[in-house]
Amino acid sequence: MKLITFHRHDGRVRTGVVLNQQVLDISDWIETLPVSAQALAHHQRAGTLPPVGGMLRWLSAGPDALAKLQDHVAWGAVPDVALADVTLYAPVPRPGKIIGVGRNYADHAKETGVAPFEKPRIIFKMPSSVVAPGAPVVRPAGVTKLDFESELAVVMGAYGRDIPEAQALDHVAGYTVLNDVSAREFQFDISPAQTTFAKSMDGFCPMGPWLVTRDEVPDPQALDVSCWLNGERMQHGHTADMLFPVTTLVAYVSQFMTLEPGDVITTGTPAGIGAFRQPPLYLQPGDQLRLEVTGVGSMTHAIA
Repeated sequence: MKLITFHRHDGRVRTGVVLNQQVLDISDWIETLPVSAQALAHHQRAGTLPPVGGMLRWLSAGPDALAKLQDHVAWGAVPDVALADVTLYAPVPRPGKIIGVGRNYADHAKETGVAPFEKPRIIFKMPSSVVAPGAPVVRPAGVTKLDFESELAVVMGAYGRDIPEAQALDHVAGYTVLNDVSAREFQFDISPAQTTFAKSMDGFCPMGPWLVTRDEVPDPQALDVSCWLNGERMQHGHTADMLFPVTTLVAYVSQFMTLEPGDVITTGTPAGIGAFRQPPLYLQPGDQLRLEVTGVGSMTHAIA
């Protein structure tokens, strides 16, 4: 299934399922779901409240949340509105964590001139950098080396610490497309490098257009990842070429921090980014980008 976060004319943030270019609004139904015992225990320990609605409530509803949703749809729920008539947000508008992985494709590591890492190189993007699919990304004043990175993003659907690789996908809710926009001057031209800052400016995390549930992507290592700039394909890779597959990334990160529903692991980008082209090619106001992961979706946005 394809799940979206959206709004209509009344401006209320809603959650929906895309069915043949129509949207079934499941916002009220989600609020009836019980929060899982695991979620309640986690929030009690943290002294926080579980989500009351929206995508995070569905993600926190436990391992049978997808089956419950499938039953809800199968019982004849009728779509409410055309997909073309709604405004999309990022599927998870404010993730708890956005965990990036540097140079996770062999061809990208080669173009950077760096030997493949022995363990994942973890990078963070701030949740405040998330922007809706289709929303323009504004190049900050003073940034001249704005770059693109088309990536498969993994959305977590369960709490987990020290997750074995064999159980990693059981903790995944689904997948989406993400552009890891980066200001390369802060990443490469200064010392010490400020990689998290370079990737966390406002608007630097377009994500969407939807969350595709895990059951529709049986193998996350069997997907093409591409990016087009002004109609010309800049990147084309395959997730089979990841140095550290999704299962390894989930297991590795969970050794050091609890993964939570709604957390996003963005899995790295294939070769072809602007910084390592000859000559380098950086994004300019007016540029148009299209990012695509087969089996997951396609997202477009402009640079302003």
